[in-house]
Amino acid sequence: MAEVQYLTVEGKENLERELNELKNVRRPELSIKLAEAVSMGDLKENADYHDAKEQQGFIEGRIKHIEAILRGAVVVETQNGATAVGVGSRVTIVEDGTSDEEVYTIVGAAEASPKDGKISNQSPVGSALLGHKKGDKVKVTTPGGVITFKIKKVE
Repeated sequence: MAEVQYLTVEGKENLERELNELKNVRRPELSIKLAEAVSMGDLKENADYHDAKEQQGFIEGRIKHIEAILRGAVVVETQNGATAVGVGSRVTIVEDGTSDEEVYTIVGAAEASPKDGKISNQSPVGSALLGHKKGDKVKVTTPGGVITFKIKKVE
């Protein structure tokens, strides 16, 4: 059985948009590029052909990956007024001993993007925060050791 993939509404829409782009724009463009490369003759030393085939493999793999995620996705709605951290929550935390606030949105692994402030519910920080409320102190075991965070806000 496939692992459950949690997605926010926004994450699902982004994947559907990417899938549409891959199937209806990129795949047809690549088909034309392949046909042109084949028409040039000798495929053994045809760099355009090999490049197009490599891109085709990447695109087809990405299409299959996105389709698998969407097939097994559980879409979570943002809970307005929720007090406990869950998938879809936006959480403000502060590491013990500092005053620097960090803001993260807890998302499923398929849409995690730490540089955009989206951390997976399966990551050390994300999984440790789940179920906790504003004011709670949470210990997180990371590769660098144990860090304690205080939850300042849950949205």
